[in-house]
Order: sequence, then structure tokens, then C-alpha cells
Amino acid sequence: MIDRAGYLERLTKAVGRSPVTALLGPRQCGKTTLARTFAETRSATFLDLESEPDVRRLANPELSLGELDGLVVLDEIQRMPALFSALRVLVDRPASKSKFLILGGASPDIVRGVSESLAGRVEFIELAGFDLTEIGADVWRALWWRGGFPRAYLADTDADSLAWREGFVTTFLERDIPQLGISIPAAAMRRFWTMLAHWHGQTWNASELGRSMGVSDKTVRSYLDLLTGTYMVRQLQPWFENTAKRQVKAPKVYFRDSGLLHALLGLSSDAVLLAHPRVGASWEGFVIEEVIRVMQVNQAWFWAAHGGGEVDLVLMHEGRRIGIEVKFTEAPRVTKAMGRIVQDLSLTHLFVICPTRDPYQVERSISVWPLHRIVDLPARVSSL
Repeated sequence: MIDRAGYLERLTKAVGRSPVTALLGPRQCGKTTLARTFAETRSATFLDLESEPDVRRLANPELSLGELDGLVVLDEIQRMPALFSALRVLVDRPASKSKFLILGGASPDIVRGVSESLAGRVEFIELAGFDLTEIGADVWRALWWRGGFPRAYLADTDADSLAWREGFVTTFLERDIPQLGISIPAAAMRRFWTMLAHWHGQTWNASELGRSMGVSDKTVRSYLDLLTGTYMVRQLQPWFENTAKRQVKAPKVYFRDSGLLHALLGLSSDAVLLAHPRVGASWEGFVIEEVIRVMQVNQAWFWAAHGGGEVDLVLMHEGRRIGIEVKFTEAPRVTKAMGRIVQDLSLTHLFVICPTRDPYQVERSISVWPLHRIVDLPARVSSL
């Protein structure tokens, strides 16, 4: 079992200061396992809303939940949106002795009622699959190929991992989406998701994707928003700076799990991945997710200008504006254009992250940084 001490620490702090803590993330990313591990350390009641007896127990939620003390865990809460109003009533009672930990497989934008009913009462923690801080940065290649979903990463063989990921896609399309009350034909959504795999790392163009599928811009936009809200896809928004250049305004689209990307691209092994024309884009998305998680930022952007000039990731850390450029080469070339971008965007530092062995500084504000040292990046940024 992989130790997820960082998330357990965040849960401890959140539950201590908020009446409701929402642990959100994609299905099968380990939310239930993490919640049970956390609940073992305290007096807790665990209710699974995919269990019929537990659902019947909540027929009158204010009464049944109001009688409980300690920590109350509600798993798969998106299946009963009516509970959000009941929770608001319960946590507002002066004599309330309970803290609630709710688990869900969709964002508040998808599950209506979380933000509205529990505004000011809930703290959100987003859980994803394994990352390099949890499994060790030296095995980054296996994580890149298999992805971070626990059953995919921990599978006995690569073939078993791929089979699990393919099954996950089918289950997500045929069961999980309908359970959210969203009526989209599974075949149409699979086609869109597969097409999107070939757009991974590119600027979003609804018109072109809509024409390819024979549907409207609005339809493909709704498909993208659904995949974003269920933590399958990240829409990386553009950063705007007051420069003379005409800047890109559309978001870039990335799969949040590289293993699912490889499954939808039809890749059968990591050797096939290395020979695939989208290997660079796959690597870019993988590194971006790792950086966002290790830096623990809530917002991140990219910057690009029409006609040239681009930074894969722009983020703020302790008041410093940091740029990240991702290269799939052991000896990345640092260009003069990078120096101009540092000046144009007023970056404190630009890091070029790649699969090299050792970090080294190229210029005063530009460094090459190896992926296997990703856990040391926050400390390096803090020292600038």
C-alpha cells in the first residue's frame, strides 16, 4: 500500500477547522481507501451511498445524521444531492457534535448544491492518483506510462494495467456519467474523448472538433466541461501580460492522467509510446500535473503569443512568478527567446524540466531541472 501521508495531514487540518470537508477527485483514485484510513484514527461512522442499506438509513437524513457524534463519512455523495441541504441545517445547529467528510467523484460545478448549500461551511480537498512524491521520483517512467490510478499503477503487469484502464473508460462512459444525471450517448462521448487524446497539449478549438464530429461548438464545449468537471481533463487557462505581442486567448487541454491518455491513444507498451508522434505532448502533460501537485498551487496558467513565444506553465509561489518549460530531452537547448520571455513576463525564474540527471543553472534566471528532483523544486523556488 502506498503511504499518502500528505493527504492525511491535509484532512486532519481541514476536519479540525471546518464543519464539512469535501474530498473530491475522479472515481477509483483512492478516496474511499484514504477516508477509511483517516477514519480509523478517530470515532467515525462510514456511510456508502452505493449501499442500499445505507441509502435506506438516510431516508430522513436530518434525523439519522443528527443522532451521530464524531466524524461522519458520506461516500459517493453526488448520488444524493438532497443531502447538501440537510448538512447545512445540521452543521448550523449550535449543539452539533459531528464533523462531516463527504466524498465525491465530480467537482462542485457538476454536483449542484455543494457550493450553494454549504457556502462558508465546507473546505475542499482534491485527491488525484499517485504522484512522484508518494511513489518515489526514481520510478517516474512507470508512473508516466501507467498513470496514477492505484489499480493501474499497482497492476502485476503492463498488460493488466492497460486492461484496467480500458475497463475504466467503459465504466466511466456507461455508468458514471449517467449516474450524474447527464444524458450523453456513450458512443458519442467515447468518440469525443478519443479525438481529444490526439488534441492533448494543444490549444482548444471547438469549431474544428465540432466539424470533425458533425456537432455544434456548444455540444463539444459541453463534452469538454463534463470531462473537466469529472477530473479527467484539465483546461489550462492562458496568462495575460501587458506586452506588445498578440497573445493566445483559448485554453490548452490536457489529460490529467497519462495512463488514460495512452489507453485512448491505443498504445500497448511504453516502447510504443516512445515511438509515438504524441510522446512529447504526453510527457508535457505528465510533468505539468506533477509540478502543479508538488507546488500545491490552486491556479496555474500557460502563456503563448501568436507567431512565437510560449511558456508551458506559469504559477505563483510565495509571491514569486515562476515559469516552467517542459522538454523531453536529456540536454535541452536554452534559447535567447527564453531570456526574452523571462523579461516580458517578469518571471522570477524559468525552470526547464526534463529527464536529465542533475540540475544546473544556465543563466541568472534560467535553470535546467531534472524530473527525478521534482520534490526539491518548492524549496529551490523558496530560496530564490
